[in-house]
Amino acid sequence: MTVERIEEFSSPGFPPQMQFPDYTPAIFDRHPELRQIDRIDPETGNTFASIHAWLVRAHGEIILVDTASGNAKSRTDPKFARFHMLDTDFIGRLADAGVKPEDVTCVINTHMHVDHSGWNTRLEDGRWVPTFPNATYVFGAAEYRNWQPGGVTATAQPEGAPVIEDSIEPVVDAGLVRWVGDGDELLPGFTFHAAPGHTSGQLVLRVHSGGQSGWFTGDVMHRAMQVFEPDLNCFLCEDNDQAPLTRARLLEVLASEDALIFPAHFDRPHAGRIAHRGDGGFRFEPVSPSDKKGPIQ
Repeated sequence: MTVERIEEFSSPGFPPQMQFPDYTPAIFDRHPELRQIDRIDPETGNTFASIHAWLVRAHGEIILVDTASGNAKSRTDPKFARFHMLDTDFIGRLADAGVKPEDVTCVINTHMHVDHSGWNTRLEDGRWVPTFPNATYVFGAAEYRNWQPGGVTATAQPEGAPVIEDSIEPVVDAGLVRWVGDGDELLPGFTFHAAPGHTSGQLVLRVHSGGQSGWFTGDVMHRAMQVFEPDLNCFLCEDNDQAPLTRARLLEVLASEDALIFPAHFDRPHAGRIAHRGDGGFRFEPVSPSDKKGPIQ
């Protein structure tokens, strides 16, 4: 099995005090190593964010975990301005990895947010059509249900409705979806686990190969600083009570397994391991996988 990061774009994102309402710069004094792994852009004062997909080759399958933001998507909510009407070369970068859209056999969305589902579809003759026509799209059944009108996530995050309209429903209408939930196995060694908080139906994916485990963690953690201080919540989280509980629970599992972690937005080098600190907390230890061949072999 190999894992490779396919970048859509990387840029300064939100001001840290906006992204994390309880943030203070003192976090860098409490955890000095964060200065090397969780950058603040000196010009804008904003956090750096990578928007990417993870390309996994295993069991003869070509799998994309999350699909970034997509091109030509109308995102008019001010929070999503940097995702509005993009024109990136994401498909070209996928081609650089030796993969054409028709080669992809499986697409996984950990949850249905603007920067995780966008490349599910592309605009063709004025219609949104599946970008990966030969793939099975794997969606959380609870996540989708919660985004329906009147659902808990749709009610809490109405600004996310356009994502469902242009990036989820066209795939459902095409009959390409496999619905999964907590404990479901995708392939041998590939298991989904419920991770509520950021959205109520979010799933994470654990993979196990050759005695080593890796976790694709969606938005359980947006930045390395949340590893060091798990109570630090993102302003986009649906359930601010549940999110830190899920984060702390997952961090304990990751540290106990010495697992690789493949987050959706961490700054370079984007992947790493979680370790216990002497004070009972956790730290993020980066690894430096090549973008041509990831650390799980």
